[in-house]
Amino acid sequence: MMVFAFYLFALCAIVGGLFTVISRNPVHSVLWLILAFLSSAGLFVLLGAEFVAMLLVIVYVGAVAVLFLFVVMMLDVDFAELRAGMAKYMPLALLIGIVLLMQLGMAFGVWETSEMAAELSTAPTPTDMHNTAAIGVLLYDRYFLAFQLSGLILLVAMIGAIVLTMRHRQDVKRQNVLAQMYRDPAKAMELKDVKPGQGL
Repeated sequence: MMVFAFYLFALCAIVGGLFTVISRNPVHSVLWLILAFLSSAGLFVLLGAEFVAMLLVIVYVGAVAVLFLFVVMMLDVDFAELRAGMAKYMPLALLIGIVLLMQLGMAFGVWETSEMAAELSTAPTPTDMHNTAAIGVLLYDRYFLAFQLSGLILLVAMIGAIVLTMRHRQDVKRQNVLAQMYRDPAKAMELKDVKPGQGL
């Protein structure tokens, strides 16, 4: 049963990744991407890494992929223009793809498996604690400083991206909250006594 589940999840991940790239409709492409993420989470569950699998489902499927889906669905995408642009750059894309395939062939052609690969590929499994608790001990005990520094770097990168992309245009009318709160109703409104049959 484990072997069948492995091949099922692996096949779904490969098919989902392939159709993510070759799908013409962006909405279908995002749906295939969600399938690839879920299949990868299933593979992590088979490996015994339930925490990483749940992170993959919650973060990537629950946040990133759904955000992509909503953005793609809300945008007014002209599919005819997309196809025309794809046909325009198809020769360059094929050339880059052939170069990448040649590089992969050269890399895997001289690949030699070490005798210690089987021993090094099996991760040590702690018997006294669950793998989620082991990850927590590693992150918040042994690699605490590196974990906090990586979070600080991500925070600085987020603030930098916001500062770089924020533009204050002078021709845009902006809301002044304090001016609205402190305005005098007597100056803001004027009562008119309109007689019947007459206009303002």
